[in-house]
Amino acid sequence: MKDNMEDRAQRLALYIIENRATVRAAAQRFGISKSTVHKDLTERLPQFNRTLYLQAKGVLEENKAQRHIRGGIATRKKYKGI
Repeated sequence: MKDNMEDRAQRLALYIIENRATVRAAAQRFGISKSTVHKDLTERLPQFNRTLYLQAKGVLEENKAQRHIRGGIATRKKYKGI
């Protein structure tokens, strides 16, 4: 089971880095919950692959900084009927 979690954490990190994906997009792609993605990336991954963790963390911080913009765009589309 532990090897499976480490493997999943690495695959999640690589997916997020390569696709500049959000936690929600990664969770949907892998069929797991957002909290599992977050736990894998913030708690499990740093224990065995620090460099991959730092790269994924950079993408997640960028996404977090842009989320208010994405929310505004989504609201605009909702009310414009796009």
